[in-house]
Amino acid sequence: MPFFTAARYALIVLLAAAVAGCASRATRAPVEDRASVPPKPAPPAAAAPALAPPAAAGPAGEVPVPTHVVKRGDTLYQIALDAGLDYRDLVAWNNIENPNVIRVGQVLRLAPPGEPAASPSGVTTAPLRTAPAVVEAKPGAPSASAPQPATAARNTENYKSQPKAFKEPYSEQALREAARVAPPEPVAMAAPAPAPAPRAESAPPPKPAINDGDDDDRLDWVWPAKGKIVGTFSETANLKGIDIAGSAGQPVVASAAGTVVYAGTGLRGYGKLIIVKHNKTYLSAYAHNRDILVKEGEKVTKGQKIAEMGNTDATEVKLHFEIRRLGKPMDPVRYLPPA
Repeated sequence: MPFFTAARYALIVLLAAAVAGCASRATRAPVEDRASVPPKPAPPAAAAPALAPPAAAGPAGEVPVPTHVVKRGDTLYQIALDAGLDYRDLVAWNNIENPNVIRVGQVLRLAPPGEPAASPSGVTTAPLRTAPAVVEAKPGAPSASAPQPATAARNTENYKSQPKAFKEPYSEQALREAARVAPPEPVAMAAPAPAPAPRAESAPPPKPAINDGDDDDRLDWVWPAKGKIVGTFSETANLKGIDIAGSAGQPVVASAAGTVVYAGTGLRGYGKLIIVKHNKTYLSAYAHNRDILVKEGEKVTKGQKIAEMGNTDATEVKLHFEIRRLGKPMDPVRYLPPA
């Protein structure tokens, strides 16, 4: 075969193979590898706020009312003295018909009914605030919290740009024009005159403090009787106070001003007893008297004669004297002036 004929034949074969390859690529369906394409994430659901409702205040948050359980040998008068109260208040608070009759195991309240109970921690409870709802952002929509571009918020009608500066070549005419349009020099303005000062008014003189008997620190104690101390204060003694020896019929006076809340013989071991309530905190007791010269509910002044010394329910003539703070016996010598 001649050389040119063989070369032409080979060229024809190559062209035919190329055309067949293009046809096969044009008709083949594209294959997509779905395993390599990650799935689109699902839009987040609106999260409900997980907030617990406020707990209602119940009995657990209240201060319990003080009470006393009656034991064998108790009397209403002794319970009132130990609590620093008027026994007539206990009668009213507990609906007692006869003050001389109380039962063993009976629970007596030591505070008036209806008092508002306070929280021991002083914490004020308030409902919890609910969190704002989460709004799902749609694709392509602007978010409410996203900052908007400055050009969108700009009002083109009210927007005013500054004049652009430009240079002019120096000339005599340009200098005269600049001097003609130069701004005038600022004029100094006079400062406004200061307003007249308000007229000072003389403040009223302070009122003197009034001692209404409720201030414990202002109690001015005096000795209830004259005599020698024959019994000192002791925490272990049955009658917690001091004993002042004297003579029968010797005056016994109120150690401080107050109101007589008890006068009688209802407390075992005290004989004829007087109890004076001075304020919300302090009581004083005067025992073993021969005669009682005041009655319950009577107001007495400091140094007023309220009884005569005796030996009722005692082996000798003496005055047993007590000072109680919130019902707790205190050493009277700490309150009385030096003898």
